[in-house]
Amino acid sequence: MKKTLLIFLFTVSLLSAKAQKNTTLFIEAEAFLQKGGWVIDQQSMDIMGSPYLMAHGMGVPVSDASTTLNFPETGTYRIFVRTRNWAARWNANNAPGKFQLLLNNNPIDCVFGTKSAEWDWQDGGKIVVNSKTNTLKLHDLTGFNGRCDAIIFTSDLNFTPPSAVNAISELRSKYNPKIAKIKNAGKFDFVIIGGGLAGTCAAISSARLGLKVALIQDRPVLGGNNSSEVRVHLGGQIRVEPYPAIGNIVNEIGPLKPGNAQPTEYYEDDKKMKAVLAEKNISLFLNHRANGVTMEKGRIKSVQAIDIQSGVTKTFSAPLFADCTGDATIGELAGAKYMTGRESNKKYGEKRAPEVADSMTMGSSVQWFAKTVSAPSEFPDINWGLDWDENKVEKITRGDWNWETGMGINQITEIERVRDYGLMVVYSNWSYLKNHSLVKDKFENKQLEWVAYVAGKRESLRLIGDYILTGNDLTEKKVYPDGTASTTWTIDLHYPDPSNTKLFPGNEYKSIAIHTPIYPYPIPFRCMYSVNVPNLMMAGRNISVSHVALGTVRLMRTGGMMGEVLGMAAKVCKIHKADPRAVYQMYFPELIKLMEVGVGNSTAENKQNYNSGDSLLKKR
Repeated sequence: MKKTLLIFLFTVSLLSAKAQKNTTLFIEAEAFLQKGGWVIDQQSMDIMGSPYLMAHGMGVPVSDASTTLNFPETGTYRIFVRTRNWAARWNANNAPGKFQLLLNNNPIDCVFGTKSAEWDWQDGGKIVVNSKTNTLKLHDLTGFNGRCDAIIFTSDLNFTPPSAVNAISELRSKYNPKIAKIKNAGKFDFVIIGGGLAGTCAAISSARLGLKVALIQDRPVLGGNNSSEVRVHLGGQIRVEPYPAIGNIVNEIGPLKPGNAQPTEYYEDDKKMKAVLAEKNISLFLNHRANGVTMEKGRIKSVQAIDIQSGVTKTFSAPLFADCTGDATIGELAGAKYMTGRESNKKYGEKRAPEVADSMTMGSSVQWFAKTVSAPSEFPDINWGLDWDENKVEKITRGDWNWETGMGINQITEIERVRDYGLMVVYSNWSYLKNHSLVKDKFENKQLEWVAYVAGKRESLRLIGDYILTGNDLTEKKVYPDGTASTTWTIDLHYPDPSNTKLFPGNEYKSIAIHTPIYPYPIPFRCMYSVNVPNLMMAGRNISVSHVALGTVRLMRTGGMMGEVLGMAAKVCKIHKADPRAVYQMYFPELIKLMEVGVGNSTAENKQNYNSGDSLLKKR
């Protein structure tokens, strides 16, 4: 993908004929030509307004990001950097993510990332620019997730950039008119948003059935929680009754090895990518964040997605769309009805439901692991607002799924906070272990190898379909005629770990899982399309289920099989020029035939442990 530097020039002629022109340069950090050790983070861009660069060095400063910066005139410029002190929410005395700007390798006399707890412009003072062509670098000072969204150089010394997200968006468009222009990515038969297991399998399934498909993914890799960025193993069984041919695509693209928080190669990102690229009917759009829809007569006409590096927006048109984002991003934008939080036990008569409905959701995991090194390894002695002692410290070298934060916090609007707290507890625990613990000698030759900076989400919004699957359907095995792919995992719901609550009341970072066994259960097709947006389907954790039922269907192998079903349903929709509801009402026998045959390679022997992690499954 071509990386285009966004340097926005805005020239204003002053009223006085003798006055010089003022020039403002607006530089997007994510568009730096060389990222160095900085990574692009898009997880909260819909809330704070933009992707940004982050120095994820796990306590070791990362290499500089750099780009070329051309000034139309030399002279004195004032500097602003949009950043934040990400740990100020918990501790105002220390700023973990400090960094500098280097202009032609000369440090600008300001340390950034030290002020506001929220995203805002930090004033970097004035600088004299003596050359029109310059090298600009982001220079990390700590390795602790310093972040930079944008940089402004302005010769208008009275200029002050706005803080409001909408005003900043207008500023971007003003300085770069091409951002306001939308490019047409083309017309497709089926547009799928979200490149996790569900979306990837939906794309492959529909493409093999002859549909022209667009797959939009906001990260550089496919796989979602099963990618090397998050590292959650595939759970749930595949290729089970009543349609054992469903799951063959999951088998083709899934990694061989199970396990959470393992080395990169366990997750085989390249296998997923090669499978998608091998399909001539799939147009893949990596690093594209879908953040807008155009509606016409209650239907989705097109979806807009922004290239998170260039800032260019593309529009994707189709008669049919699938929301596989997990967060129900497209459904919410389209006005689809949705649910969030926990329903009361009176709502559906579920024993696992609370007495009173609330906004509690399962949280997000920030997993991590350390490795053994040949020489003693140091780690900074940090104190970011959480008190640690010998009773609180976790004397381990790997944080698994249960390092889970944010229960009861909005997993969409507050995801940066949720993820940042996960980072803070990982770093703080490791710092105490290395520098103060009574057993620190045992960890002397241990070094952090990997910490996730992309949060592994479990729950946010669930789109409402023509049917809402409940926990009672599962435990009593109330099978419906429109059953499709089977969910096999237990009803696995997470709660704050009581022992962790005692140590960190209100600030838990660990969870427990409570399981209710079920039979393998065919998920009704009516749970996979929207009740009020006629041309929208969904697969994965945002389908039409109660909070309790989500505990089983959220597993990734199950989501992948749902994706396979969506691809088949899309084929039926195209044949009859129909919406998904008509597939249920009129053409379901045709979908059954496709599910019986499948679209995956049934001869592919991936030798996966199909029941990996399914030891808790009990067929009663």
